[in-house]
Amino acid sequence: MIETLYSLDGLDTRTAWVLALLIGAAFGFALERAGFSSSRRLAGVFYFTDMAVVKVMFSAVITAMLGLSIMIAFGWIARDSVFLMPTIYGAQILGGLLFGVGFVMGGWCPGTAVAGLAAGRIDALVFLLGAVGGSILFNEAFPFIGRLYMAGDRGVVMVYDSVGLSRHVFAAMFAVVGVGAFWASEWAEKKRTGKSAYLGSRFLKAFSVALLLAAGVVFMLGQPGGPDAVEMAIMHEAESGADHMDADELADRLMAGEDMFLADIRPQSEFDGFHIRGAVNVSMAGLADAVRASGKSKVVLYSNGMTHPAQARDSLRRQGFDNVFILTDGLTGFVERCLKPVSLRSEPVPAAEAGRIRAWRGYFGAAVAGEATTGSTVGADADDVSVLVDVWRLAGMLGGAGVKVLDLRPQPEYNTAHIPGSLSLNVESLRGNTGGVPSMLLPARMLAAQFSLLGIEATDRVILVTGDKFHDATLAALAFERVGHRGYAVLNGGYAAWAAAGLPTDARLPSVAPSMYEPAPDADTFSVARDLVAAESGRRAAVILDVRPSDYFSGAKTDEARAGHIPGAVNRPFSEDTVSGTDKSVSFRPVDELSAAYGKIIRSLDTPVIVHCRTGHQASQTYFILKHLLGYRNVRWYDGGWTDWASREELPVETGAAAGN
Repeated sequence: MIETLYSLDGLDTRTAWVLALLIGAAFGFALERAGFSSSRRLAGVFYFTDMAVVKVMFSAVITAMLGLSIMIAFGWIARDSVFLMPTIYGAQILGGLLFGVGFVMGGWCPGTAVAGLAAGRIDALVFLLGAVGGSILFNEAFPFIGRLYMAGDRGVVMVYDSVGLSRHVFAAMFAVVGVGAFWASEWAEKKRTGKSAYLGSRFLKAFSVALLLAAGVVFMLGQPGGPDAVEMAIMHEAESGADHMDADELADRLMAGEDMFLADIRPQSEFDGFHIRGAVNVSMAGLADAVRASGKSKVVLYSNGMTHPAQARDSLRRQGFDNVFILTDGLTGFVERCLKPVSLRSEPVPAAEAGRIRAWRGYFGAAVAGEATTGSTVGADADDVSVLVDVWRLAGMLGGAGVKVLDLRPQPEYNTAHIPGSLSLNVESLRGNTGGVPSMLLPARMLAAQFSLLGIEATDRVILVTGDKFHDATLAALAFERVGHRGYAVLNGGYAAWAAAGLPTDARLPSVAPSMYEPAPDADTFSVARDLVAAESGRRAAVILDVRPSDYFSGAKTDEARAGHIPGAVNRPFSEDTVSGTDKSVSFRPVDELSAAYGKIIRSLDTPVIVHCRTGHQASQTYFILKHLLGYRNVRWYDGGWTDWASREELPVETGAAAGN
């Protein structure tokens, strides 16, 4: 199907400007060749001495009408992808009268005046200056005549609907009238001037026959069973809403076990992240074959929104598939209608409706157990120990008992919009000066005090949401590990991924009841101090992994007491482990890529590894990847990092690139 700039909302793009310029130039050239650079010839239509205006206008209207009718009938272009001018009786009648008077007086319209100006006509210039002046006057007088501007607005009114005819019949009749107008124009010219260029000519006869044949084709296409009849049926179904299935209806039908073909036409990666239970991932190109192979009589299509499913549904209807529906408001609407917890709804929910919502959430979240690694369905229970969730799994969890969401973005961003119910936490509040070393992760007791103020309980499922710095979330994750809280997860893609998915946001500050969080004793077995790092550096038994940028590792740059790196350390910058999306989201690279990269640096999953950066912030991300995504069993974190090491003059330093860089 042809996508128009109007349907793509691309009329304000550079491409549209260039096309408009080219079309305008071609239009002006055609007007000039037709003699429309002469006001005398243009005015001849009022005296029946030169009917070129009538003939050109009828040619343009009939060509566009028949061409669009044929293209719509065969599904090459959708009717709603073409701009349809609204009918505004008051403004258009008065504007038409003013335009007509101006045309009679000056012999120009704006388009032909431009063509006349290009041919050196002074009166065309005067007319154009008057048109510009009139536009300025209209703008200045708008406060007084603004009501007339929309007087009699009826929206889009089609002439054939007004006279009770179908589109194809009206088009055929109008083409016949057009042919008659061509012959009448030639007759009038001959009657008034004694000559006619085309009356009785082979060209006029051939042109008339061609138009009548095209009109006959349009008429036949609109007959029962023809392509245009199917198109009309599609339009009627869309207008009446018969092509939609609401989210709650779909949920009830699926829970009742109704046999249908539920097609998810999003990319495979999005389908793997989340899909409605029972759905099948199908590409747009293979949709018709998949529907045939399924043998199902009812088909429901969905994506994140409704545009692509609507196009796919219309394509299936044109191919003869009946009983095809699109999910109202797409996947986003399904999550909002069926999976959003009752506690997060803006309006009170009756008890019966609340029961339906709980049933939906239970049914469509029931398949989550044991699927933390694949993420193939929505939802998560409080005991799901996955440390990485996507936005759709979080959407299914949101508002559930014992689920807390912490937003680690800067406070102005949080205040503007955040995930409903989430709490703001400044990640720097988790760090301070410890033993003279700045930016150290705070002791467990101090962290527990902060978690108490946030109302977090030891049994809560905590979801960490970041902006464009993934290591903010992983640093907060290590804070939870320090107090022994294992029930946390990081939102892959962060807030940007949530917003890009069109999921609901809020700006309200949730109320919090403080808790009495008690840290688990001796939970931190992963943090190491400089003495142990120095010993491991000397033995060379452990991999000391420096995740700073390579220029800082080599010593080419420094913002600490000394430049360089710990002797024997290898370098893999933390930034190589993430990828940024076009929606400004930041996600981890695929696990197989990460595994291959770190497999070249670390001998086995049991090899001792110590990760560090400058202050421990960036290294927390690498620790998270190695420990929780790749399964390395002996990973530790040097929180003091290069800030601590470089300040101790007794500790050795190396410069230059090293293995792993």
